Amino acid sequence: MLLLPCLLLLAFLRTAGTQNVHLCEGYLDPAGLHHAGFYCPRLTDPPTHAYCCLPAASRRFKSCCPRPEFERLRGNASASAPPAAPRSPLGPLLGVGLYGCLVLALMTVDFLHFYRLHQRSFHRLLHRRILGRCPCKKQEAGKKACGAGAAGERAMEETAVPELRREGNQLFQTGRYEEALAAYTRALSLCPGDGEEPDPHRAVLHRNRAACHLKLEDYVQAELDASKAIEADGHDVKSLFRRSQARQKLGRFDQALLDLQRCVSLEPKNKAFQEALRNLGSSMHEKMTAMSRTDSKVEQMFKLLLDPEEKDLDKKQKAAQNLIVLAREEPGAEKIFQNDGVRLLLQLLDTGRADTVLAAVRTLTGLCSGHRSRTAVILAELGPQRLFAILEMEDEQVSLATYNLLQVMFDALKEGLQRDVRGKEEAVVLDTSKELKLLLKQLLEALTRESISSYGRDSILNLLISVVPRKSLKDPNNCLTLWVIDQGLKQILEVGGTVSTSPGGLRVTENTLMSAAVLLSKLYGDLKCDGERENFHRLCEDYVRGWFQDHGVPGKLRAIQTASCLLQGPSEAGNRVLELSGIMESILALCASSREADQLVAVEALIHAADKAKRATFITANGVTLLKEIYKHSERDSIRIRALVGLCKLGSAGGTDFSMKQFAEGSTLKLAKQCRKWLCNEAIDAGTRYWAAEGLAFLSLDADVKEELLEDKAALQALFWLARSENRSVLFAVASTLVNCTSSYDQEEPDPQMVELAKYAKQHIPEKHPKDKPEFVRQRVRKLLAAGVVSALTCMVKSESPSLSPACRELISRVFLAVVEDPEDRGAVVAAGGGKALIPLALEGTEIGQTKAAQALAKITITTAPEMAFPGERIYEVVRPLVGLLHLNRSALQNFEGLMALTNLAGTSERLRQKIVKEKAVPMIEGYMFEEHEMIRLAATECMCNMALSPEVGELFLVEGSDRLKLLVLYSGEDDERLQRAASGTLAVLTSLLPQICSRIPQVTTHWLEILQALLLSPGTELQHRGVVVVRNMVAADKEVAEKLMESETMEILSVMAKAKDKPQIAQVAQECLAQAVAYGLIKPNPPAAAEKEED
Repeated sequence: MLLLPCLLLLAFLRTAGTQNVHLCEGYLDPAGLHHAGFYCPRLTDPPTHAYCCLPAASRRFKSCCPRPEFERLRGNASASAPPAAPRSPLGPLLGVGLYGCLVLALMTVDFLHFYRLHQRSFHRLLHRRILGRCPCKKQEAGKKACGAGAAGERAMEETAVPELRREGNQLFQTGRYEEALAAYTRALSLCPGDGEEPDPHRAVLHRNRAACHLKLEDYVQAELDASKAIEADGHDVKSLFRRSQARQKLGRFDQALLDLQRCVSLEPKNKAFQEALRNLGSSMHEKMTAMSRTDSKVEQMFKLLLDPEEKDLDKKQKAAQNLIVLAREEPGAEKIFQNDGVRLLLQLLDTGRADTVLAAVRTLTGLCSGHRSRTAVILAELGPQRLFAILEMEDEQVSLATYNLLQVMFDALKEGLQRDVRGKEEAVVLDTSKELKLLLKQLLEALTRESISSYGRDSILNLLISVVPRKSLKDPNNCLTLWVIDQGLKQILEVGGTVSTSPGGLRVTENTLMSAAVLLSKLYGDLKCDGERENFHRLCEDYVRGWFQDHGVPGKLRAIQTASCLLQGPSEAGNRVLELSGIMESILALCASSREADQLVAVEALIHAADKAKRATFITANGVTLLKEIYKHSERDSIRIRALVGLCKLGSAGGTDFSMKQFAEGSTLKLAKQCRKWLCNEAIDAGTRYWAAEGLAFLSLDADVKEELLEDKAALQALFWLARSENRSVLFAVASTLVNCTSSYDQEEPDPQMVELAKYAKQHIPEKHPKDKPEFVRQRVRKLLAAGVVSALTCMVKSESPSLSPACRELISRVFLAVVEDPEDRGAVVAAGGGKALIPLALEGTEIGQTKAAQALAKITITTAPEMAFPGERIYEVVRPLVGLLHLNRSALQNFEGLMALTNLAGTSERLRQKIVKEKAVPMIEGYMFEEHEMIRLAATECMCNMALSPEVGELFLVEGSDRLKLLVLYSGEDDERLQRAASGTLAVLTSLLPQICSRIPQVTTHWLEILQALLLSPGTELQHRGVVVVRNMVAADKEVAEKLMESETMEILSVMAKAKDKPQIAQVAQECLAQAVAYGLIKPNPPAAAEKEED
């Protein structure tokens, strides 16, 4: 330990000893002042100045000089005396170094001796503070040493535990159960662990924690804490009683009865225990009676549903509905399960009748919901054949119910028991990975079975989208995605590559292709590294290449359709496929085919391929002429509309740049007019109308097209009708069109300097269309509102289709933000259901989409009464999105609107204030009170004024060392009247709720008296009222503070205010202040005559 410093010291001494150092000894200057000596060279001298030069006639002080000057001065006897003999500092420095090493050695020995004496205590203290345990718990001898070494600490703990317990008791009595629970938990952490002599406090603390859990309705933890208290003291009747209460709430009446019986045996005369026992007995009797009635009813319902001779359909429908309702509750579900209900439900499935199968599937959903063991049993009994039989039914309601059943099964198997059910159910299924993979394998196999219905296939795709990818990218485990890619990617590609018009193909709906594309996109997005993504690309390329090369024209069609599906999903994989030899050439060749099916597939692929700039350039050079020919000469509308969309897509390559025109003047408007014509034509199929909406989504980037579309009311209504239709793949196209019409896409204003530089360099400068100015946008928004856009958007949000992707949600959020921009329109948006629709958009989707939806919620909350805009429990769901607007990565406008909205919510109810506190918004609000931007600072202070009504927030201003109160007092003296109102209002609230704050105000700043007097003398009535309320509260709370106030000019000001007849409310409060001062004896009351004279 000492080796390193000694070596460093020796190296330093060696260096010092080798230098030519001269000593300048202390001396007296001509003025008689003494100067200390020093060595040359000094730190400020060059290395060559190693000699001491004595003062001459021209200099008063010694200095360091180079050798030539030293020799010159030495040779001149009149200029310098003979220099002192040079002294080497090696000897003194060596002595100092050795002395330092000796001191270090002594300190080390002393530390080791101290450590040896206090080793156990030191270890115990270190581990209790850092690790939370004693390091010697594993050995018995270590336990004794650990306890012996911590005697002093234990003495401190023994005083802290009762204090925390008393604090918890006080908090519990005031109804602050969470804080009481925290106090008991801290006390419990200070108690020594279980040993030969357990701490008597532990049982009491566990019992008190059980009481807190009961109040917080956490019955599982209440039972656990009560059980620990009973283990320490088996005769603790309070713990027994609390455990019985918890067990009753958990539905375990038999165990609760045993605890109550023991309570009565320990205290036979306790009337509370006797009453509780009678109530529990009657409850159990009622339950048993109800269960017996339920048993008979369940049996009757199954008998009625399975009776082939029963012809009364109403009876059967009622029995099925009752069975479904019964299965939704845990007791009813357990009763059905125990009474051989699974076998009977499987018999209902085997009947094959749609209504009976629907009832059976919905009942099975109730049985599986949140119960892992029942789910595993039902899955084993159901088997793949029955599952396939259900999915083969061409009935949308049955398919949707099957999707819900499978979703519930996956949730139960992945998450375990969702309900707090303890006991034998937990041990039935330990590992569910086999059941999960078995179910997934069956579903992947069913995807490509020809007998599966189109609705059933969509249900499987939607289920895979929901359950396979990770819910959050923070979760490192994506093994389920990798397993599905290895086992089922070919099946998914086969569904995505299905050509609906080809004979013998899989049965699909108009949404199947989009669902497959979304699933592929989700799987690709869930991959974590380049190796996984490369494997995905390889599998896709091998699949497409296999069909393209070996199966003639049908194979080429399937390969091109698969590429089209990939382009709509993971576009990187789709572009890799397009680069395969012959793919693009085959697409262009098939566009000129005489067969309609071939043309449809090829033109659609050409449209999707034009998304990338590289492909768009290739298509512009090779395919535009072909698309024009198809559009002009094809006799089939289905082909013409697709060719038109391809032209629209290429024509919109310039985006909103007015100067970039791909087609001749007027061509874009002609294309848009034809799209609107097809859109309004109800005689053609919905698929063709969908492509018309797709074309408008591209063409509406042109402001002229927007204006014409909004003047065409029939086209708008047709667009909204499509948004509500069963073809959910049109959602993105409709949302894109509405975003373009409202100009709610992100727009960056160019830097003027960069524009001038671009002009000088003769570079292209984007130009904004004159009809995209704000006044035109406002007019378009009003027209959309009048046409019913909010209703259409609400229907789009309610869709559970995979087509409602995060990107589509973002577009809808942008439109909502645009339509609530004008405060006059917000009431209409709320009335049409816009407020309800915005909540899920703000909680799920892309980060930008969630932020846009949250900002729209904030705008509504600012100008509309929150209870009216978000009735019922919905108002509490608004808090989290609004708090999200306070993050630092949001814009200043979003911060401001979030604060304003939270201000309105905080002034509504205490429950909302508690919700805001739980979302950890208070520290962010405090941070914005220091913001330089005056509007944000004002909004934060106003928000804190309403939040201060919550006792939990108010107590933050009593924390020692905090500047919160000081900031409010100083803001009350600011020049900004609005900031003064907010800060003084907060002070008025705090001093009314917490009298302790009144005595703190004089301590936070010496200017407190001036600030209060300025409030009292302000011209505004609101500020005067706030000031006089603060003074009234301070006078009533503390006599010393009241004395300081009465000794100042405040008394004269209050006297004048007490006589202000034009301000009766302020006069009343001022009179209360003076009356309290009289009661303290600080001032004397005016005689009645004098008072009357003053009034005259």
